[in-house]
Amino acid sequence: MTDQQIHAGLRTLRHDAPASLLSGVLGRLGLSDAYVQVEGPIGPLFVAFGRGGISLVERARDAGAFEETFRVMFGRPLRRVQEAPELIARIIDARVWGRGRSSGKTPVDLHELPDFEQQVLRKVMEIPRGEVRPYAWVAAELGRPLAVRAVGNAVARNPIPFVIPCHRVVRSDGRIGNYGAGGPEAKRDLLESEGMDTSEMERLPAAGVRFLGSDTTRIYCYPSCRNARRIMPAHRVALRSADDARRAGFGACRVCRPVDAPFRAA
Repeated sequence: MTDQQIHAGLRTLRHDAPASLLSGVLGRLGLSDAYVQVEGPIGPLFVAFGRGGISLVERARDAGAFEETFRVMFGRPLRRVQEAPELIARIIDARVWGRGRSSGKTPVDLHELPDFEQQVLRKVMEIPRGEVRPYAWVAAELGRPLAVRAVGNAVARNPIPFVIPCHRVVRSDGRIGNYGAGGPEAKRDLLESEGMDTSEMERLPAAGVRFLGSDTTRIYCYPSCRNARRIMPAHRVALRSADDARRAGFGACRVCRPVDAPFRAA
């Protein structure tokens, strides 16, 4: 038998490798994406991660659907693991539960998103636990104060809720607003798990109050700001707008950096 005949015979024996083989090999090399189920403040979560960091988070309902969503978004297979690596577990503790601190920047994989959406979500990560900021604040912080609607769209498409706390972004009039990971009720539950009084949050904007000032420090803040929460009731001044605050001689808080929505946009 000639070499040519041997090669031809070997080609007829070729079979496609099992679909799990690539994932398994990449897993052993530490190159594949994986996900884990963890407890969250309002129920279990699926958390996907890879070399670029955390890439997708959803409330845990259907593992197969989560894997398919990941495949469609990233074009890569996803394998389930029983425990997250130490770094990912530490990030989940810090970002989802507020326990301890994750060292350095939180590794999140946002490279599939447009640049502006990445900027929005990274800014949202700066909102402290137990506080909220309006869409107009995010837009102003990015130097694009008129882009309130675009900010809202970017927040609504956040692929990494809970880790990137889009539940801490509220309407520009101060009301709680909607939430892609379960609607307004889930958003309230999450904020309350962080120690916020959501009834009071809704009461103030309903009464036309956007900011709170202190008649001793002459500083005004968003109502959820840590500095606003220190104002004693006897020294608290309700303010309808940043313009009203400035006319009354108040200066903006350097921690929460309050702004008016452009043209009073909602």
